[in-house]
Amino acid sequence: MTTPVAVITGASSGIGAATARQLAAAGYRVVLTARRKDRIDALADELNRQGYRAVAHPLDVTDRASVDAFAATLDRYDSVDVLVNNAGGAFGTETVAGGDPADWSAMYEVNVLGVLHITQALLPALTASGDGTIVVLSSTAGHGTYEGGGGYVAAKHGTHALAETLRLELCGEPIRVIEIAPGMVKTEEFALTRFRGDADRAAAVYEGVAAPLTAEDVADTITWAVTRPSHVNVDLLIVRPRAQAANRKVHREHRENSGNSGS
Repeated sequence: MTTPVAVITGASSGIGAATARQLAAAGYRVVLTARRKDRIDALADELNRQGYRAVAHPLDVTDRASVDAFAATLDRYDSVDVLVNNAGGAFGTETVAGGDPADWSAMYEVNVLGVLHITQALLPALTASGDGTIVVLSSTAGHGTYEGGGGYVAAKHGTHALAETLRLELCGEPIRVIEIAPGMVKTEEFALTRFRGDADRAAAVYEGVAAPLTAEDVADTITWAVTRPSHVNVDLLIVRPRAQAANRKVHREHRENSGNSGS
């Protein structure tokens, strides 16, 4: 039996790396992509030492030439069965009035156009597999708004719109489109990047929250959705920690309500 192939973007850390580990354990040959070559090389080595099958390819999803060159390397595989669009990010928490258009542009580039580039490039192979799956990691920010999140919220609404439209357009094709929208997830980099390296502000996002989601929680959700029988499509799955009822409603042990969730 041919080993199914799963391509994961943003696999150098956080949710992407955790998803690579879980899909590898579920029997997939995982193709790890991210800009940081050292990180994905180390992860591929780790997985291969454990007896799984993994290969690393440096990739910037915002660079269409890089994406097309990467797609051409996948001809070596019998098929491409799963694409996990995980690469993304948030930059800044300024108001709409004070936001930097460059930050808004960068968030749109990675969260929307990055998904578009890699999906367009791999769609023929995913369709040709006869049983393809596209996973789009959006966010609860794509399903609501909050102060200080305008650029990220706008980008993730775009991600959601892309996934929903693609599902309509592929109806009747042998391919599923799954959207996973996480809420508050505590990873080593997301909030730190958003707050431009300010560790104190990043830590404050999770202050008093007993158990925010982990990267492994989201990876487990992705793996569950991907491994459902092929006739079962999980259109949209919103996953939050129990402490979070909405983007702006978070139970904290010493402060019951919060500002934005950071997701």
